[in-house]
Amino acid sequence: MTFRARLLAAALLCSAAAPAVARQAEAQDSDVPDEEDFAEAIIVTGRGLEPALSTGIYATTTLERATIIAAPSGRIEDVLRNVAGFQQFRRSDSRSSNPSAQGVTLRALGGNATSRALVLLDGVPLADPFFGYILLASIAPETIGTIRVTRGGGSGPFGAGALAGTIDMESAEPGSTGPLLGSAAINDRAETEASGVLTQHLGRGFAVASGRWDRGQGFFTTPEAQRVPATARAAFDSWNAALRAVAPLTDTVEVQARVGAFRDTRMLRFEGADSFSNGEEASIRFVGRGEWKFDALAYVQARDFGNVVISSTRFTPTLDQRRTPSTGIGGKFELRPPLLEGHDIRIGVDYRRADGELQEEAISAFTGAITERRRAGGATANLGIFLEDDWQIGPLTINGGLRADRSSITGGFYRAVTANGVPVANLIAPDRSDWSLSWRAGALFYATRRLDVRAAAYTGLRLPTLNELYRPFVVFPVTTEANANLVNERLRGFEFGLDWQPVNAVVIAVTAFDNEVENAIANVTVGPNLRRRANLPAITARGIEASLAAKFGPVSFEGALAWTDAQVRGQGASADLDGNRPAQTPAFAATLTLGWEPAAGWRLAGTLRHVASQFEDDRETDRLAPATTLDAFIAMPLGGKLAFVARAENLTDEAIITRNQAGSTDLGVPRTFWFGLRYGF
Repeated sequence: MTFRARLLAAALLCSAAAPAVARQAEAQDSDVPDEEDFAEAIIVTGRGLEPALSTGIYATTTLERATIIAAPSGRIEDVLRNVAGFQQFRRSDSRSSNPSAQGVTLRALGGNATSRALVLLDGVPLADPFFGYILLASIAPETIGTIRVTRGGGSGPFGAGALAGTIDMESAEPGSTGPLLGSAAINDRAETEASGVLTQHLGRGFAVASGRWDRGQGFFTTPEAQRVPATARAAFDSWNAALRAVAPLTDTVEVQARVGAFRDTRMLRFEGADSFSNGEEASIRFVGRGEWKFDALAYVQARDFGNVVISSTRFTPTLDQRRTPSTGIGGKFELRPPLLEGHDIRIGVDYRRADGELQEEAISAFTGAITERRRAGGATANLGIFLEDDWQIGPLTINGGLRADRSSITGGFYRAVTANGVPVANLIAPDRSDWSLSWRAGALFYATRRLDVRAAAYTGLRLPTLNELYRPFVVFPVTTEANANLVNERLRGFEFGLDWQPVNAVVIAVTAFDNEVENAIANVTVGPNLRRRANLPAITARGIEASLAAKFGPVSFEGALAWTDAQVRGQGASADLDGNRPAQTPAFAATLTLGWEPAAGWRLAGTLRHVASQFEDDRETDRLAPATTLDAFIAMPLGGKLAFVARAENLTDEAIITRNQAGSTDLGVPRTFWFGLRYGF
């Protein structure tokens, strides 16, 4: 699909909602409604259908808006770190890591930089079509109303890709925000961030325009003892903008349309080691809340990525991955028919197709001349059909579901030629497809008024990404080869848990789980400074997750911890990895936030986080030391809707090791202070 075709598709998607929005605007200009009109007013929320009854069966954490907009870093990944088991591939945030390393997972089911958790915004998957990473910098926390994180749970009605769980974000409703939100802040390195959200009611509908811009010189990710004249700060410059419109079509059906665009640029470690990510996206959604409830969604995404690799010995470019254009298209239809008393039945189908092409040139570090031109790419697609039922029998809720997926990998290729056009490599991967069956089942028992007991078992599916199949890459001095023969990952798991409210002000949740990913895709060491993507027999993860929420008047406590025993199960060529811990997966992580709200508009909070040690690689040769950080957030009203905000990241200036390759290390964010103003929050 060409860029012009993508934009046309986006325009068509959004124009479908325009007549409805226009009708609502005309209604707004009509005579003032009387009391009877108000009584018959249609409530438009902009949300999807209400969560199913089975949501409580699976380990789910809900983050409300008050938590989302009070992150000390102002970044969405900082918000998600409050959830037990949440993990990015690396410890660095979205300002100081390569975007392609921003895989998101849960329950220590990592091993490479691809996301094993399905991340949704208003029902639309956010994973990059080519790489599978989540560009966290493109998500503005101030536009989000609720985040539901389901750990485990299998694919179910969520779609293929929900291997380790699902992170479901919903945009804020107009009633939860003012008509105008604005914020601006600066830190002690003179880095800035600014955002704005404008909400306009249009009759019984509404439209929301939002934008955010973050930029700064960044900090030195390289320790002082390892810096050279070519060492550079992790500079970043990122913006995103979106327009969303919601309007009722009938008294039970509403239409939601969204268009958005973003661009993110970064520099990492050395001068000239620049990367960029940009994209445009559009979606349209019809939600029916009548007796026959339904949710129909269609979306299109256009993405691009580029990256320059700098030699760590000569400090000149060795690779220019100048473009990686990709497209994602898809949709979902879910129907909830009122067929049986006491049953919540969901029938649906979803589809996603991703295609893309790598375009890069290898460069001589000595002469600066192009030595090789490479192209690689293909397409993946998945069609899923699901049926699920929640059956409520007094204090017992039973869930059961089946899902069938037809996945395909087509058009795969890798070509390399010299600067003079002489072929070096030419791979044409055969097309392939297959059907997979997934299931999940669970039960929730309301044992007492204050105690719920739950149990569940499930399976799941994830396709390899185009990046894993066809794109080799270099993090100097290590080269990682692609593997066009990778097969789908499959999850099997079960869990037991309880939710206990000993008193009204305290809620405790505990879950014990056992998950296993068969054919787990990992970066496997095959020689000195050489790795290759491969399907391991399995990665197993057994552990305990716990959370605590308590509020006593103006004082609140929120805590979460995850202890996981994760191991590689190796055999044959990977037998020497058997029993090793997967790369980049800590055994223990915990967070505790103490908050105080002495008066309306005030909030003071401190967050203590600890992440245990982890290994850089599959051989467990390079260790990342544990890290404990302390963050703070203060909001102080100045009058009206205006407030002063102060934030602090890593108050103790802990050395957070994010990368360690044979002693060459990178660091996470140092002590940082932010000061700014907010309006309307």
